[in-house]
Amino acid sequence: MTGMTSSARPILNRRLAEFGTTIFAEMSALAVSTGAINLGQGFPDTDGPEEIREAAVRALRDGRGNQYPPGPGVPELRTAVVEHQRRRYDLSYDPDTEVLVTAGATEAIAASLLALLEPGDEVVALEPYYDSYAACIAMAGGKRVPVTLRPYGSSFRLDLDELRDAVTDRTRLLLINTPHNPTGTVLSREELTAIAELAVERDLLVVTDEVYEHLVFDGAEHVPLASLPGMRDRTVTIGSAGKTFSYTGWKVGWVTAAPELVMAVRSAKQYLTYVSAGPFQYAVAEALALPDTYFSAFREDMRAKRDLLAAGLAEAGFGVFRPAGTYFITTDIRPLGHGDGFAFCRALPERAGVVAIPNAVFYDHREAGAPFVRFAFCKRTEVLADAAERLRKAFAH
Repeated sequence: MTGMTSSARPILNRRLAEFGTTIFAEMSALAVSTGAINLGQGFPDTDGPEEIREAAVRALRDGRGNQYPPGPGVPELRTAVVEHQRRRYDLSYDPDTEVLVTAGATEAIAASLLALLEPGDEVVALEPYYDSYAACIAMAGGKRVPVTLRPYGSSFRLDLDELRDAVTDRTRLLLINTPHNPTGTVLSREELTAIAELAVERDLLVVTDEVYEHLVFDGAEHVPLASLPGMRDRTVTIGSAGKTFSYTGWKVGWVTAAPELVMAVRSAKQYLTYVSAGPFQYAVAEALALPDTYFSAFREDMRAKRDLLAAGLAEAGFGVFRPAGTYFITTDIRPLGHGDGFAFCRALPERAGVVAIPNAVFYDHREAGAPFVRFAFCKRTEVLADAAERLRKAFAH
């Protein structure tokens, strides 16, 4: 730009100055430049059910959704979301006043935080957290207060005393994610009950990201926070089609909440995307009505992929935290003689032909996440087998 001097104000506003280019972009570029297998970003390498893709094609051809869909989302999808919540969790919502369709879960999170926070409000979030949480809290002018999930045996655990201590008179909202990305932890009914009791006691709102609700393994149970006593009217529940049906590019998410909460979130959302994904909304409505056999087969397929990659990582010498949910495995690189996840991940494509993500990017307390590295297993079996073999060759002695 002409006329700019070294004393000029920075172009990017200070709320976003700390965020810059995401680690996903950096690692994906490394994957391309080195030809490495990309187990960094969490997207599948195959499409979801053929009948759902055909439902989208049918909607396009029939002219459904090719123009602006209704602001809250097409009625068919809102009804399907309500039926899904009722069938799965015995939760009752009104499709006209308690459901809002969004441009993926990421917009649902952004709109919820922009709508519900005033500048200076504190948001307690579980650390490590999905990177958009921090950026959205910053854009809303809020202050994030991380509560760290810590390694305990073969998983990560929430310290409920630490959570309680993090809440102050300035706390407005708890931001909860279960099943949890990136650790793979699934919060238990007991943990969620304690969170609910805290929210009621301190009169807090809760935004809960439950996009991996159908990916829980080994007898773990997904319990929606809104189903617990006192939570129905103070909880914004976020769901998404991308992770469950393997069409992440469609960007179809939703919010379910009490009418006044949905109205607030919609007030922000309408000035973000306004509306999106018209024809895909009709297809996702059909996807949510798929029989239980789809969801159980999807879960079993992912469990098998988890076990394949986990075994390869363990044989290569990584410390492996076997996830109870999501499609990510967090590993500890200290058994390999490394302690810096950033340096490890930047060198990994050349050394092993595999790309991963350093967990430290998901932490405010960077040192707490330094030795942990995340791998995605939502890929074809042969790709995972190849990656596991590459890692074994690079590290196993």
